[in-house]
Amino acid sequence: MRPIRDAWERALYGPRGFYTRQGPGAHFRTSPTASPVFAQAIAGLAAACRIDTVYDMAAGGGELAAGLAAIGPDLTVTGVDLRPRPVGLPDAVNWRPALPDRLTGLVVANEWLDNVPCPVAEVDDEGRLREVLVESATGRETLGDDVAGPDLDWARRWWPTSEPRTRVEIGRARDACWRDVVGRVDRGVAVAIDYGHVEGARPPYGSLRSYRGGRAVDVAYDGGRDITADVALDAVADAVDGRLLRQADALRSLGVSGARPDLERARSDPAGYVRALSRAGAAAELTASAGLGDFGWVVTAIGVSTPWAEGRPEA
Repeated sequence: MRPIRDAWERALYGPRGFYTRQGPGAHFRTSPTASPVFAQAIAGLAAACRIDTVYDMAAGGGELAAGLAAIGPDLTVTGVDLRPRPVGLPDAVNWRPALPDRLTGLVVANEWLDNVPCPVAEVDDEGRLREVLVESATGRETLGDDVAGPDLDWARRWWPTSEPRTRVEIGRARDACWRDVVGRVDRGVAVAIDYGHVEGARPPYGSLRSYRGGRAVDVAYDGGRDITADVALDAVADAVDGRLLRQADALRSLGVSGARPDLERARSDPAGYVRALSRAGAAAELTASAGLGDFGWVVTAIGVSTPWAEGRPEA
């Protein structure tokens, strides 16, 4: 038996882990793979902040990076991922395994933090919060030691619960990962985009789950499927002095609208109408409630202004 966090880490990033061998685009739909409108919005954010360098963190198959590079030559785009450079990625996109120690620019991490493994704990029948252990080969679980130290402090602050058999996904490691990213930005904006929850709306039995081939499957630690859990977005925002927005609101403020074009345009400009209708459909998917529109954006600006707030002083 080992902590779920350790089994999860090995299943995703070990020698035969999911993310060392497979591209996420083949297994689930994300905002960058849903439509080029998303890349256009990110490029619009960079322009609004007067930034000409974008880092696509946890770039996967490079879909967002490629979309940004296609928009025009004014952006320097770098994909950041542990996996090798994807075959067919445009030459205009740089590729590296990690962010530089110091950088100026816009860092976007779309659906990364949900794949940062974290301890899973459960309240036992005596009201004690104990770490959940798992047998990797079978998925059999049991309860281990009491949660203590900084992990317990985090749970008490962000996810307090005392009801037996309720679970807590302790997001302290995720907070630390994003704090490290933001700490590398001398001037610019860091945006973590993910599905998640906030205080008062935590999932009582946790959210750990798996996806493979475009559908939900049983959680297993065999390296053949994604393993993910929702992000405590308010805790991440607090860790980096960030602003938390709904994706729908963020995209709309960047000019993404799902409104259908005027039908009169179909008569005067049929081709333009079809293009506008397609864009509206894509925008509607990206901003839909109970879907991509409910994703959270944790935005931290350093030394620049964003469409939503003034940035904090430069690092």
